[in-house]
Amino acid sequence: MTETLIGKFIEQIIEHSDFTELDSIYLKNRVMALVGEEGVECQTQATSLIDLKDELLTLAVKNGKSGELLEEQDIVGAQLMDFVTPSPSQVNQRFWDTYQAHPEQAIADFYALSKRNDYVKVKAIERNIYFPAETEYGDLEITINLSKPEKDPKAIAAAKLAKSSSYPACQLCMENEGYQGRINHPARANHRVIRYQMEGETWGFQYSPYAYFNEHCIFFYGQHEPMQISPVTFKRLLDIVEQFPGYFAGSNADLPIVGGSILTHEHYQGGRHTFAMEKAELDREFTFAGFEQVRAGIVKWPMSVLRLTSVSKQDLLGLSEKILTAWQTYSDPAVGILAYSNGQVHHTITPIARRKGDLFELDLVLRDNQTSEEFPDGIYHPHQDVQHIKKENIGLIEVMGLAILPPRLKDELAVVADYLLGKVDAVADYHQEWADDLKAAHPEVTEATVASTVQTAVGQVFSRVLEDAGVYKRTEEGQAAFMRFVDSIGLV
Repeated sequence: MTETLIGKFIEQIIEHSDFTELDSIYLKNRVMALVGEEGVECQTQATSLIDLKDELLTLAVKNGKSGELLEEQDIVGAQLMDFVTPSPSQVNQRFWDTYQAHPEQAIADFYALSKRNDYVKVKAIERNIYFPAETEYGDLEITINLSKPEKDPKAIAAAKLAKSSSYPACQLCMENEGYQGRINHPARANHRVIRYQMEGETWGFQYSPYAYFNEHCIFFYGQHEPMQISPVTFKRLLDIVEQFPGYFAGSNADLPIVGGSILTHEHYQGGRHTFAMEKAELDREFTFAGFEQVRAGIVKWPMSVLRLTSVSKQDLLGLSEKILTAWQTYSDPAVGILAYSNGQVHHTITPIARRKGDLFELDLVLRDNQTSEEFPDGIYHPHQDVQHIKKENIGLIEVMGLAILPPRLKDELAVVADYLLGKVDAVADYHQEWADDLKAAHPEVTEATVASTVQTAVGQVFSRVLEDAGVYKRTEEGQAAFMRFVDSIGLV
C-alpha cells in the first residue's frame, strides 16, 4: 500500500466511490490538475479521506493552485470531494430504489454520503462547544458555534470587489447543486439534492453543511419564492414527517425580527433530534369545538405554544388553520398584543410537526414582531439586559430550546470564569454587571466548579431570552390572556 499523499487519497476515492483501480492514473492526473504536481508524492500519516483532502489543499496553496483564503480553498476542496460523490441522477436513483422497501435506510445512506464527502462539515462541527443547562423548563441545550470560520477581513474586501451575480439566486436554490463557488458564494461541487414531489411540485431535500443538531436537514421549494406561513405550511410539514420517518419538520416564522435568516426562499428544517420543547408537558388541556378528536393544550414552555395531537391529519389541518387565521387578526391591548400597527402586520406562527406512531403532533408557537421606544429591537425579542449573551433573532431552533450562541463567547466566558476566581479584575463591559451578580451569588466558587457555574448561568440567561420572546408571559395575568385567545377560537 502506498504511503504517499496522492496515493492514499486515490485509494480512499476508489474505496468510497464507483471508481476502480483501472481509474487510478486518470484520478491522479485529475487531482494534480487541481492541486499541482509538486509535493503530491510526499509521505503522510493521514488516513481519513477528509484529512488527506486538507493536506492536498495545503499543497494547492503552496503550488499556486488556490488562494490563501478559506473561501478559495473550499472551492478546490469541494472539487476534490466531488470524486467520491455520485452524480445527482445516481444519488436520486439509489435513494428512491432503497426507499421503496426501507425509507429509513435510504435517509441514512444519504446522510452517510453527505458526511463522507465533507458536504456536512463533521470535522468543523466537532469544534462547537455544547452543554446542557438545567432550568425550570427542562434541560435547555447551549451551543457556541465555532464550526463556521469567521470571515477574514481580506475575504470581506475581496467579496466587495467581486463581480456581482444573481446566480444562484440564494444559497437554498436548486442551482447550487454542483456549483463551483466564488469568493462571495460557497463552493457546492460536492453538493447533492434529493428531489421529491409535494403537491405536484418539485422540492429538494438536503443536509445542512454546518449542522446545529443530529441530521439537521432542509426541505426547500424548487423555485426561488419567498417564505410564507399559511395553512398549506401545516400540510407540508405533516406530509414531510410522514414521508421522512423519524424526522421532525418545522418552519421559521415569515416576518422580520421573529423570522429566520433566509426569508427569500420557501424552506423548512428538520432532523433526528429531541429538543427540550418536545419533552415539555402540557400545562393545561382543552378541546376545541368541532375538533373533539384533537388533544390540545398549552405547553409548559417560556414561549407561547399550543400543542395539537391527533391521528387525523385533516383534523389537525383544520384546527391549525383556524388558529393561524385567528392569531393573524387577534389583538389584546390590555397585555400589549396588537395584530397590526401603522399598517404593519405583527402576528405569525413558528410551527413544528412530528409523527409518533399513528399520532401526528403540531406545536404552534405564537409570534409577535412589534417594536417600541423601550424595545426598539423587538418587544418579544431578547431584551437589552440579556443581549450580552444572545441578541440575534430567535428562530426555529432556539424556539425549541437549543441556543446558537456567537463564537465570541468562547473566550469571553473564560474571562468571566477567571473573574469569578479572582484571576482578573474586570470582564468585557457588556458582561460586567452579569459577572458581578454571579460573583456575589457564588462566593464559594472553585477551579473545580467554576465552569459548571458559568454554564448554568448561561442556561438561565437563555431561559430568560426565550421568556422575552414569549408573547404571553408565564404570569397569572399572562396565562389568563393566553386563555382569552384560546377561548376566542371556540372551546367545547
